[in-house]
Amino acid sequence: MAGKAEHRGEAEHRGEACLSQLDLGQAAAFVSRYADRPSGPVAVVIAAYNEEASVGGVVAAVPAQLCGLGTEVIVVVDGSADKTAQVAGEAGALVCDVPANRGQGAALRLGYLLARRRGAEFILTTDADGQYQSEDMERVLSPLVGDEADFVSGSRRLGSTTSTDAVRNLGVVVFARLISLLVRQKVTDPACGIRAMRAKVTAEVVLDQPQYQASELMIGAVMAGFRQKEVPIEMKARRSGKTKKGGNLLYGARFSSVVIGTWWRERRRSTKTKRS
Repeated sequence: MAGKAEHRGEAEHRGEACLSQLDLGQAAAFVSRYADRPSGPVAVVIAAYNEEASVGGVVAAVPAQLCGLGTEVIVVVDGSADKTAQVAGEAGALVCDVPANRGQGAALRLGYLLARRRGAEFILTTDADGQYQSEDMERVLSPLVGDEADFVSGSRRLGSTTSTDAVRNLGVVVFARLISLLVRQKVTDPACGIRAMRAKVTAEVVLDQPQYQASELMIGAVMAGFRQKEVPIEMKARRSGKTKKGGNLLYGARFSSVVIGTWWRERRRSTKTKRS
């Protein structure tokens, strides 16, 4: 019994292993700043970098309730040089304004911690650029509330996308097939920004990537034994600005590295756990 309890304790803190002192300091200040603000069981976490033109509309569009549960919006501003933090706050979000630009993955990792410390039962993510629709949030959250899954990802291949980038669209298909092969479970969209999970998933999965965190989270969750599901969503063109992911060649190379690296890390951990 003691061994099992110790293993559970280790699992519950895997998600915090890569947090820095900056993260922990920001989390403490955030919790104190919003201590008097009632929390909701559903935390909508948004990572934002120089998105002042769109983040306000994204925050304002989040429903007050999803699946009958109250929501709150947490925006982690990733070292922005514009008024992203101010606009997000004015739209009603709880804002964590980090002074350093570290990447979307790092911002989301911190956002998950903030949500857990606020007592969220479920965490939902969306992008600050307005590509994902608030109408899809309930569809993504519903399988969790109905106890059909622990981790739910939107899929533009099951739904629709307005993207005309043939290379990027092909990449979604190729990487979906690769991940499906690696984790032995069908995946159709490995890089969708709108997803939902039980808060405990983010505490038990290692997240150390500064970018391309969607695939790391998906692979880690599936290989940790969490029930995964995809639902159709609609992805539109960003409302303003331009992508921060870089050109297709660089994006593909980095994404490949994250996919293979995460799979290998989790495979080694699984083997080690079985042996012990």
